[in-house]
Amino acid sequence: MKNKLGSLLKKIVFGFGIIYGINVMLKNVGVYLPINIITVGITSFLGVPGLLSLFAIFYIIN
Repeated sequence: MKNKLGSLLKKIVFGFGIIYGINVMLKNVGVYLPINIITVGITSFLGVPGLLSLFAIFYIIN
């Protein structure tokens, strides 16, 4: 149980960190992805492909 909880926490921290890092790197370009439970959850569950799909959705909507 402890191992699964630790693994889940690592994935959540990775999701938050990768979104924050991308936002910092691309702020001069004008690209911003909000950090909320949905975006962190998608990025934690799907990883980098999930992050790329979120950016694709961002560009389709805007």
